[in-house]
Amino acid sequence: MKKIVMLIIGLWAACGSLLAQENHVVLISVDGFRPEFYLDPQWAMVNVRQGMQKGAYAAGVRGSFPTVTYPSHTTIVSGVLPAKHGIYYNTPVEPLGITGKWFWYYKDIKVPTIWTAAKAAGLTTAGVSWPVTVGAPIDYNLPEYVILPKDKSEKKDEVKAIYLESNPKALFQEVQDYAIGKFETYGATLDYYSSDQNKARMAAYILKRYKPSFLAIHIALTDHFEHEQGRDGDKVRSAVAGADVAIKTLIDAAEMAGIAKNTTFIITGDHGFVDIHTQFRPNVLLAQVGLYDDANKANWKAYFQQSGGSSFLHLRDPNDTKSLEKIKIAFANLPDGIKRMFRILDKEAIAKAQGDPNAAMALAANMGFSFGAAATGELLAPVSGGTHGYLPTDFKEIQTGFVAFGKGIKKGTVLPLIGQEDIAPLIARLLGLTLSTDGILYPGLLEEKK
Repeated sequence: MKKIVMLIIGLWAACGSLLAQENHVVLISVDGFRPEFYLDPQWAMVNVRQGMQKGAYAAGVRGSFPTVTYPSHTTIVSGVLPAKHGIYYNTPVEPLGITGKWFWYYKDIKVPTIWTAAKAAGLTTAGVSWPVTVGAPIDYNLPEYVILPKDKSEKKDEVKAIYLESNPKALFQEVQDYAIGKFETYGATLDYYSSDQNKARMAAYILKRYKPSFLAIHIALTDHFEHEQGRDGDKVRSAVAGADVAIKTLIDAAEMAGIAKNTTFIITGDHGFVDIHTQFRPNVLLAQVGLYDDANKANWKAYFQQSGGSSFLHLRDPNDTKSLEKIKIAFANLPDGIKRMFRILDKEAIAKAQGDPNAAMALAANMGFSFGAAATGELLAPVSGGTHGYLPTDFKEIQTGFVAFGKGIKKGTVLPLIGQEDIAPLIARLLGLTLSTDGILYPGLLEEKK
């Protein structure tokens, strides 16, 4: 009798797993994705607009602080903001010299994510170029990662990095054999439009071949050219059109795989963009008051971690109130014109924005201004193009977007503004996962069960 009971329980669990596997969520992040790309038909996102019309969308998404790629993507899959998930910036704080390292490794995330919740539920997952996923519990993973050069004679190697960190190890070779062809160096670099298309084709192959319950892909060309040209330009418009083609590639893949009717597509991004003209270099100010010496970095007492439209002060000794007071006086003595470029946030204000709790203070730039990491030269420098990293509540231009359509999404729902942390609860509900978040599951997004 005991054996029969155990058999029935096993069959019930297997049936539950199969039912769960029927639902699929494809999460697509377009780096630098802005709401006007789908709200304004002058931007060539035909397929996204079609999805918007048969699904739901938000007029804007408030991001994480700072509004940069790695903290934002971690918020999307965890449902909590940087103060909790621990990915405070794109790169680690490096007062002894910037190495080029980023927060590539999943082990640095301090909270559960969609990946871990799906693993616990026995669901199959996949990721293509999703940030902070090296070593993640993802069944089919081609993470975003770069092997840094050992000296100036070498170049960073993105292709070898994918080979080394793909999971399973043969996956990268498999997608080359069946989806994209031999992946030369030019296939990975953001200098060419093939980058987004290659990633989309890899993800499409995985979707068709393995039919994961959850697939997340990050494409970054739009961001690349917004940095170069600002919010508008021929390269930006071309990259936006290319991102729409990449999205259509994934929509078609679900159809070819026979899972379209059970698939939900979520298209979002990490941040918007702001045009810039002037850069302020706070580490130059620290050098002027004797707290940071670029020629002798080992003796640093204070250092500003720049993050585009924000900058965060780190003290070598967190209890060094003398240096902190010296810095406050130095800022108070700046010319009024420079003071108008940014606001100073104390630890309480940083905590309210759920930014890095280790920072002693932060600077939040106003429109048109940004921060640099240099500790030598002039306090101000001319810059061009665009950037992000700003306080997410300061201006609409830094908001990102959100469009959802497919299984479970109620047609016609429009939300004026949602938070980036609100995306994970929606994914969890669609996949039947248990995940504790700080986000809101908006019931108006969900189709009523008949």
